[in-house]
This record gives sequence, C-alpha cells and structure tokens, in this order.
Amino acid sequence: MKSLFPSDQSRPSALGAGPTAGPQPRDMEIAANLRITLNRLVKIMRRETRNDGQLSLTERSTLGLLYPDVQLAPTDIARTEKVTTQSMSQVVNHLVELNYVTRTPSADDGRKTILSLTDLGRARVEQARQEKQEWLAKALHEKVSESEKSLLMDALTILTKLVDE
Repeated sequence: MKSLFPSDQSRPSALGAGPTAGPQPRDMEIAANLRITLNRLVKIMRRETRNDGQLSLTERSTLGLLYPDVQLAPTDIARTEKVTTQSMSQVVNHLVELNYVTRTPSADDGRKTILSLTDLGRARVEQARQEKQEWLAKALHEKVSESEKSLLMDALTILTKLVDE
C-alpha cells in the first residue's frame, strides 16, 4: 500500500513523537481540517439526496441502528442517540406511523417493547444509502483524478484505524 508520507522520516513515530507524547500541533491541525471536511461532506450528502419522508436526523439514525435485522429497546436507542426517553418515544411513534418500525413485547419482560424494522423500513434505509453512495460515486467520477482516488483509498485505511476498536 502506498504511504501518504513521503518517507518514513516524515512519520511522527519516526521522529520520536509516539502515541504517548500526546497530540502535537500537526495532529490538532489535521483533526480540525478532517472534522470540518467530513462535516461538510455529510451535510452536502444530506442536502443532495432526497428525504421524502422528511425524517429527522434521530429518526434516520434510529432506522440505521435497527438495520438490517437488529432488535433494540427504545431505551437502548435513546441512550445511544443521547436523547431522553420522552423524545425517543416521539421518534418511535412517528416511525411506527410510517410503518418503518414495529413494536413487539420483549420475551424477557412483557412490560418492555422491542423495536425492529419492517420491510418498508429496511427498504427506506437501503434506498437512502444507495442514493448517498450514487451521489458520492458521481462526485468522485466528476471531480477526482485516478491518482487522487488511489490516495483516498490509502486514506480510508488510515481513517478506518481511527474508528476500529
């Protein structure tokens, strides 16, 4: 795999600034630029792809959490989304109204409900993901050279290291 660094001497670890030295000014600069660029990319993808049902971000995220066949309690989703259970109740009610989500009693505790996607909800998630992927593929095709695409593939390997645990 082609390195994004011109030589091994450019790597922070080769200069003695290993992971224990703490973030360096260059790390902060890269982090800020990466955050800004990724946020802009996400906003543009949201704007450029349709949201027919005008679902809120939390509603779309809830569908994504349940995709493809995950079953979760509303309280678990609320915790993940960092919203109150009351807010999550409104989100769930709307998704049930749209027939994107079903409620079933928990096998462990009949007082609790478990949420899962309906076929329509699963199709909605797949359609939204496909539209975003098509928009991004078109943008890459129109704006990015083959050598830049190779650099992006290398960068994806690095970005994956940031999110994998």
